[in-house]
Formats: sequence, C-alpha cells, structure tokens
Amino acid sequence: MSYIVHSIVNVPPEKIEETIAIYQNRSKLVDNYEGFLSFQLLQNEKRPSELTVQLIWETKEAYMKWATSEAFQKVHDLEKNYPDQELAAIVPKVQKYRVVAT
Repeated sequence: MSYIVHSIVNVPPEKIEETIAIYQNRSKLVDNYEGFLSFQLLQNEKRPSELTVQLIWETKEAYMKWATSEAFQKVHDLEKNYPDQELAAIVPKVQKYRVVAT
C-alpha cells in the first residue's frame, strides 16, 4: 500500500497566486526519485490561503530515502532562500499517512 505525505501551509491572502506559481514551476527533483508516484498542490475550497502539497509514494521506505537525500536537502534549501522572506519563513504542518484500504 502507498504512503502519502501532506505539507500544509497557510499563506497570506495576497500571496496565494504567487505561492501557487512557485509550485507550478517547481524543480521537479522528486519526480524521478525511486518510489515516487505523484505530486499535487491542493487548495482548500473554504480557506483558499491553505495550500497542501501532497506527495504519494510507493512505500514509507521510499519516502524516507527521499527525505534523507541530498536532492531533498537541495529542494528545501531553495525554499529557505526564496527572495520573498515572508513566504520563505512559513513552516508547513506535515502529516503522514499509510494507505490501509483502497
């Protein structure tokens, strides 16, 4: 069964479109990582400033290899060095899920 990771961020309302554009133009380093299945950026319908990055992995082990890789570090260093310091300072709430039924 697969493994899903959500990183939830709340951005200022005036930064929503800018944040979405960042993810639309993301580095895609994760896309070819072993065990990676998909990426989606989700926008909460009732709270549009709440965005969720959803990554789906074949297994928890595949995700953990990614999370401890140099590529992961590179992606997160890019985020920390983003020119808009207000966006760079946002700390996501991370939630992890095991798929137990389909």
